[in-house]
Amino acid sequence: MIGNTGPMPPLNDQMDLIRRGTAEIISEEELERKVERAIRESRPLRIKEGFDPTAPDIHIGHTVSLRKMRQFQDLGHVVIFLIGDFTGMIGDPSGRSETRRRLSQEEVEKNAKTYEEQIFKILNPERTLIDFNSRWLRSMTLESVAEMAATSTVARMLERDDFSARFSENRPISILEFLYPLMQGYDSVALEADVELGGTDQKFNLLVGRDIQRAYGQEPQVVITLPLLVGLDGKEKMSKSLGNYIGITDPAPEMFGKLMSIADSLMLDYFEILTDVPARDLERMREALDTGEGNPRQMKADLARAITEQYYGREAALAASEQFDRVFRDRQLPEGIEEVRLRAGAGKMWVVRLVVELGLARSNGEARRLIEQGGVTIDGERISESDTEMAVEAGASMIVKVGKRRFKKVLFVD
Repeated sequence: MIGNTGPMPPLNDQMDLIRRGTAEIISEEELERKVERAIRESRPLRIKEGFDPTAPDIHIGHTVSLRKMRQFQDLGHVVIFLIGDFTGMIGDPSGRSETRRRLSQEEVEKNAKTYEEQIFKILNPERTLIDFNSRWLRSMTLESVAEMAATSTVARMLERDDFSARFSENRPISILEFLYPLMQGYDSVALEADVELGGTDQKFNLLVGRDIQRAYGQEPQVVITLPLLVGLDGKEKMSKSLGNYIGITDPAPEMFGKLMSIADSLMLDYFEILTDVPARDLERMREALDTGEGNPRQMKADLARAITEQYYGREAALAASEQFDRVFRDRQLPEGIEEVRLRAGAGKMWVVRLVVELGLARSNGEARRLIEQGGVTIDGERISESDTEMAVEAGASMIVKVGKRRFKKVLFVD
């Protein structure tokens, strides 16, 4: 157990910070009582959030809750970063219209390892407990599973919108999916969680956790839901599968450039939940935009620098800002374009393969789509669908650009 390292801030200061950027707290009164008791007894609260390792990388949409966890740490509390290695093999059905593909043990272990390497870009390692729910779920007997299942009903499960919709449309729901929210709730019992965080799409599961804790004789956790970050398309929740994400391991120039591409309407939301800009400054920005006195581009540049600095430091953020201005405002090429040497071969190069070889697309299919969408240029000339091959010779070089921010210089050799 990680103990308190000093006096905690007063109740009102803690509540002000905790409320910032939240969607809902169930309930504030309970949270105030828990925080007040923590201050009085010098006992840090246990703040839990579970992450199913269904994808290998964390994007800034995930950091909404990670930043809230860090705020709790800065207030003197302990966070439990729970990797759902067991439940990850089932897959959370929240918000889905069909049964989710189950992950293999190998996929889960690989993704979980990547999570561990990335979270400390945000969390304080000295106040973080990392746990895996296989520690208790894998050893559960049929008797203990039956005891857990008895804490809820089919009617309760069908209160969930996605289950209800699938049931009414006669689409399959596996019994395993019914068990998922119960297992997530049991995680809170095993960890004796005081507070659980999650996105607004997790509300049902988090509330089930309260029910199960009561059934097992524990004080129910406070539920804090956080807004889902809208991605680069300006419409959907940020997601790797939709391609509208900003990875926290994206290179600084790419991260900065992606942030500059978000819709103006998202700026204040990003400022509020992804930066530490004071609330009074946020209100001034809102007023400036409402009255037309603010400069949206400058505000967006400030946002991009603030977020990029979190992951790469001030110097790298400023360099990324300068590079962005050179490329997009002054129409110059960025400095330090990576040079890749490729064999000239028989004098012909398939453009699709070139894009993949340069690491600018992960597959031939993705490269084709980029070309079809007009997203590939060579030496400033846009490549069309008909330009599938080009002549190359040893010693020739060219600048290949994919999208707005990714450049590679290729030099052909014998």
